[in-house]
Amino acid sequence: MLGDLVILRAMDAGDAEALWRWNSDPEVMRWLSDGYPDTREQVRKWLEDRPRNAYDDVLFGIEVRSEGTLIGLVRLHGAKAETGCSELDIYLGEKGFWGRGYATDAMRTACRYGFEKMRLHKIKLTVVTENHAAHHVYRKVGFVEEGRLRQCFRRDGDWYDMFTMGLLEGELR
Repeated sequence: MLGDLVILRAMDAGDAEALWRWNSDPEVMRWLSDGYPDTREQVRKWLEDRPRNAYDDVLFGIEVRSEGTLIGLVRLHGAKAETGCSELDIYLGEKGFWGRGYATDAMRTACRYGFEKMRLHKIKLTVVTENHAAHHVYRKVGFVEEGRLRQCFRRDGDWYDMFTMGLLEGELR
């Protein structure tokens, strides 16, 4: 899928080093659920063994269109044809590309894929209320707040709320 600034493409085992590096960076993972640390080999094996992209789980690497550099990932998962709904996860791991429009373009491109190719009716996500940069991007492409999950994310000993947000077919900006 082509955006204005990015290309979304399937990820493979060759992307393991970048994914491991991003997942090991506390600044990148600040507002993300990071679970337990994995080794480079575990990340490579996960990418190798992962089922190929399908309706219920699509994982894309985000590449800079002008130079082919892998800078992040976006995933539509949990899609069900019966409900026409999927959940979206995204992050940019290459910090030099933060704040330059790449996340916004990747969001628009992934949502366009979801609505046009997957025939989704709704895409939803959650975001920590303190993650102002992500919240700004989501609102910019048309997501609206639908609810608030109280104190469900813990980081550095503090509890944070999360917004649930949704984007309906036809609302993408």
